[in-house]
Amino acid sequence: MENGNKVAIITGGGSGLGQSTALRLAEEKVNIVVVDISEKGGNETVEMVKKLGVEAVFIKADVSKQEEVKNYVDKTVEQFGKIDYFFNNAGISGSGSYFLESSIEEIEQIVGINLLGALYGVRYVAEVMLKNGGGSIVNTASSAGVIGQDSVVTYSATKHGIVGLTKSMVAEYGKDGLRVNAIAPGPTETPMVKSFYEANPAMKENATKGIPQRRLGKPEEVAELVTFLLTSKAEYINGEVIRIDGGFTNTK
Repeated sequence: MENGNKVAIITGGGSGLGQSTALRLAEEKVNIVVVDISEKGGNETVEMVKKLGVEAVFIKADVSKQEEVKNYVDKTVEQFGKIDYFFNNAGISGSGSYFLESSIEEIEQIVGINLLGALYGVRYVAEVMLKNGGGSIVNTASSAGVIGQDSVVTYSATKHGIVGLTKSMVAEYGKDGLRVNAIAPGPTETPMVKSFYEANPAMKENATKGIPQRRLGKPEEVAELVTFLLTSKAEYINGEVIRIDGGFTNTK
């Protein structure tokens, strides 16, 4: 199915930031591999992307399982022969409970998806990229990855881990043609954030008041940043964690 286009893998591509970025990259004539645990969401994104005139495939995966991560990487190479871009984006927020009220099962689930899933993804994708002379990765951190925030202790710990992953991969492999950056979105109008705020309504009001622009971010705004960082327009940006939060963490 090779057609000369660049190829991007997007995890968590069935909704939210992943879906918006898939559509934005498709406008740049990038072929898309949508990875998600939701078949419904993943296939929906594929259909939307195909309407923009590029190739797209869906691969179901639980990113907390190493073998399923290796499988989506292997299948991408099988289908397209390469990986140029990787939006390492799959994640969950958790229940919003204070840390000492969180179950061990919830802690393990958040760490498994947000941190181990991201580590496994970079491990297998970077291996392919370096064989082909390099590539570009954007990891999804969070405002909770650059400051401390209450009610999301485990989530925040994993997102701080994403920042360390980003910077340290560049220290090791920047010389070999690998670019790795991270985004740190503040509260954004994604399904994950909406469901979190529905369960914790007071937190939405507090968050919006704490954002100087007095609104949540839009997935399309984040997609624009991710597309810029992934593509050749940002070739000398490496190891950065770029906040996109309406000034939210700037006031902390």
